[in-house]
Amino acid sequence: MFSALKLIVVLGLISFGFTEAAEKKWWETASFYQIYPRSFKDSNGDGIGDLNGVTEQLSYLKEIGITATWLSPIFTSPMADFGYDIANFTEIDPIFGTMEDFDALITRAKAVGVKIILDFVPNHSSDECEWFIKSAENDPEYKDFYVWHPGKIINGTRHPPTNWISVFRGSMWTWNDKRQAYYLHQFHAKQPDLNYRNPKVREVMKDVLRFWLRKGAAGFRVDAIPHAYEIEADADGNWPDEPRNELVTDPEDYTYLDHIYTVNQPETVELIYDFRKVLDELNEELGGDERILMTEAYAPLDVIMQYYGNATVEGAQMPFNFELISYLEKDSDANHYAELINGWLNLMPAGRTANWVLGNHDRNRVGTRMGEDRIDMMNILLFTLPGCSVTYNGEEIGMTDVWISWEHTVDPQACQSNPNEFERLTRDPVRTPFQWNDGQLAGFTTGNSTWLPVSDNYKLVNVKRERGITMSHLNIFKQLQTLRSETTMRNGDVEVKALSENVLGIKRSYGGQKTFVILLNIMNHVESVNLNAAFSSLTNELTYELVTDKSPRRKGDKAYTDSILLMPKEAVVLSTTA
Repeated sequence: MFSALKLIVVLGLISFGFTEAAEKKWWETASFYQIYPRSFKDSNGDGIGDLNGVTEQLSYLKEIGITATWLSPIFTSPMADFGYDIANFTEIDPIFGTMEDFDALITRAKAVGVKIILDFVPNHSSDECEWFIKSAENDPEYKDFYVWHPGKIINGTRHPPTNWISVFRGSMWTWNDKRQAYYLHQFHAKQPDLNYRNPKVREVMKDVLRFWLRKGAAGFRVDAIPHAYEIEADADGNWPDEPRNELVTDPEDYTYLDHIYTVNQPETVELIYDFRKVLDELNEELGGDERILMTEAYAPLDVIMQYYGNATVEGAQMPFNFELISYLEKDSDANHYAELINGWLNLMPAGRTANWVLGNHDRNRVGTRMGEDRIDMMNILLFTLPGCSVTYNGEEIGMTDVWISWEHTVDPQACQSNPNEFERLTRDPVRTPFQWNDGQLAGFTTGNSTWLPVSDNYKLVNVKRERGITMSHLNIFKQLQTLRSETTMRNGDVEVKALSENVLGIKRSYGGQKTFVILLNIMNHVESVNLNAAFSSLTNELTYELVTDKSPRRKGDKAYTDSILLMPKEAVVLSTTA
């Protein structure tokens, strides 16, 4: 699809490159930043991060070039799953503060110029939610708000209606004495699934969106959306069992079954389209910048692409791209990197915007997953690909996972396992407190304890120290944000190629603007590359625009396209003359 600028070039007219840049919406080249509120900044000394802590540090987000931050759930919750079990979708949990604190956050964010995105958890509520309590009592208004079944009687004994297994291990069905029936929960037993086949549920959840948009939210990250629907029950109100995964032997483990009836049902995509209509409705009502949807779906790429929308309806602006999280490993070679990146770009519908997610609160940190010597490399990759980026708090300073013993584990996903299995399941290591300085408890709190332990490396890995080190992870991150403001990076075309088994090359070009070439030497070998054999239309002389501490070069040094030497784990950004 031709952009306005490309059309001008085709017609032989002079262009200064402003046309396409002016057409970009705020989110299309944005730098998003996930805050896990419990672990970002504690303002009252109780060892748990809160809204006022976020407000205090909004200037830091501006300092590092963040466009918008999305907050993991801050709503009223018993905290069985640390906020993802919501008891009231339109209240602030006292752990995080008050509604007045939220209003102050929005006011300060607008003043600083950072947008606030909220987590929206549509799949389930808490079992302490008023809706569930009334549903269990067979209240006519709420009777069908959740998925209920009396169970199966086998040899005189009652059993759950299906063999379905929860993400948090064990049966997806829990018996409720008051209702005398089983309720469905794809996650924790205290997280009953809402029934989206009931139109009233859809409407009440759309009202939740409206509430927060009117409070000033710039959009939502939609949690665990593939789980929103299960296959429709048959005429007798029953569902089929799911087939075995013969490679897994633990009958309590989620992967023991092939989940063909409980995730990625076709109605799920339609639900996102329905939510998008609410945002468009509020855009018209409230004016200002477009409100956005970001969807969390670990699903086949062809399914994820449907979340964008189609020729007749709009969907999520950002169906999260988890390719770099899910499939890159320490031993992945350049061909694998190129395959994952081009796979997304080639499948993405025309006119849509790419996004790249490098970390989140559920996955090992980049430095742990890919190696601490690749932290800068991975951030360079994140920020030089086209579209928008998502950074998990702490990745900009190179935080790594913190080992937490079985005795001190609090993540319910791990606590429901055993001492032999918990390390595979626990998400605590990626959720430890943010490291602000080298003072007591890393400057996270003025109190004497934290809800999860602070990393032992906080005296070396922290914001205060890294501000003063030229080649620190933090300052490389800031340089990348500056680089992204270049017209070519914001609007340019992209070519991604494996230049060898160990070297990934990315070319960003845009009309008569400066062209950039990004080189990542992924492995532990010295590599020599000839860029003329890989990319066309490069000037013979290139300039180093960005280097890391793995490079013997300095910014401003020159290189020649026919022979560029890369040190082990070196990642650089080069530019041509305009």
